[in-house]
Amino acid sequence: MNSDKANVALIQRNAELEADNARLRLRLDRRDAPAESRHHLRTTLGLVREVIQRSAEAREEASHYAAHLRDRLDAIVRMHVAIDHTGHVSLHAAIAEELLTYTLQEGDRLLLSGPAIHLRPRAAQIFGLVLHELAVNAVEFGAATDPAGRIEVSWRIEAEARESTLFLTWKESSRAILATPVRHGFGTEVLTQMVGHGLGGQTNLVFEPDGVCWTLRCPFSSRVGHLVQDEGEGGTDEE
Repeated sequence: MNSDKANVALIQRNAELEADNARLRLRLDRRDAPAESRHHLRTTLGLVREVIQRSAEAREEASHYAAHLRDRLDAIVRMHVAIDHTGHVSLHAAIAEELLTYTLQEGDRLLLSGPAIHLRPRAAQIFGLVLHELAVNAVEFGAATDPAGRIEVSWRIEAEARESTLFLTWKESSRAILATPVRHGFGTEVLTQMVGHGLGGQTNLVFEPDGVCWTLRCPFSSRVGHLVQDEGEGGTDEE
């Protein structure tokens, strides 16, 4: 009975979210709204709708579904706020701030390295969800559960014959033997399919005994982002 009531409440909440999206879309169609703002918010609303639908399809208990949906929407909102502030998002800042949400600070246990990159809005939203799923997995099941565990995130740009390519690696290491998930839900889909669909990239997700290793390779075109000139290595760009 309690489960039925929870499911009804979630259905009602989803309906409310859809209604909110509809009202926002009407506001976006106002002629006095800046074109760029309309575009960015439409992109965000489209991603919100996809997250709601795909999260609802996962076979989770009602409480878990609600918590995961809330956290994913929070990640989207954080990225949207950053985009509104500057029109782009620092890759280094996006990684550091998402992990800081779970009290993981850059230092001995969290190592970030790579050139200063500013992501375009659509790419930033996708990266935001990817980083959220990786961070949640690390906190709930991965290296962050071990006091001596480490997370290393590195990225680089390689210039090739026709275009540049972005390579990014998220590598966890732990003294403990970590369990491999027995079920793959929407979070796994984000890490393996959404990046490919949204950025034309290729990913590899491996649950190694000491932690997750996730790699990304995608074209680094102007629709993804740009290198920040006059900045050194180490991803120290500031928003």
